[in-house]
Amino acid sequence: MAITHISVGDWETLGPAASEIRRKVFIDEQNVPQEEEWDGLDPECQHFLAMLDGQPVGTARLLPDAHIGRVAVLANARGTGIGVLLMQAAIEAARHAGHSQVALSAQVQALAFYERLGFVAHGDEFLDAGIPHREMTLSLTPLQVN
Repeated sequence: MAITHISVGDWETLGPAASEIRRKVFIDEQNVPQEEEWDGLDPECQHFLAMLDGQPVGTARLLPDAHIGRVAVLANARGTGIGVLLMQAAIEAARHAGHSQVALSAQVQALAFYERLGFVAHGDEFLDAGIPHREMTLSLTPLQVN
């Protein structure tokens, strides 16, 4: 049984491993131009890094405005639930920060994945780095304080 752990931290701490995953998934696999992938926003984001049996295999980031982005899982770890764990961590971090909803720009081929997590697509399809996307949002219930 594989052991998964999600680390939460800043770019300085998680950036080296996260950037390697994003390079492999977005730049190498999906041909996203480097200048579009490295948008300069990483230092202000909260980052999430998924470890599978001690190896970094997935990443995501949460921007201060509650946008989730740069969700990436290495090919050999896809279908294992890593993406769901990353999303749950990012959603909980946004809820904990007091946001009433989270948003993301989903690649069209990943819409069903995000819909299973409760996200709702809206607006027209658009191209981002040459890849069809749609905007999606998820309403958050406030944290219950006992």
